[in-house]
Amino acid sequence: MAEPVTVEEVAEAMYKLVAEVQGKKKLKPGDLTKAANEMFGDRMDRKTAKEAIRLLIESGRCVYTYFGGSFIELPHVEGAANK
Repeated sequence: MAEPVTVEEVAEAMYKLVAEVQGKKKLKPGDLTKAANEMFGDRMDRKTAKEAIRLLIESGRCVYTYFGGSFIELPHVEGAANK
């Protein structure tokens, strides 16, 4: 059996996915879990996916936004028009 993936590996893969679709599509936590499951298959379980999402939120790399549902996005930069 293959070596299980770490929470950090899953979090990094999820972060890249969120960054890739930023501004084009909003991802729900279930979308990220499903995508990670497709990437890592049997090497990852749902608990690892939930922990990876929690790690992204707690570290500040991603934020929850609420628009008729919960979505995970990159944090918005204040004053972005001035940069």
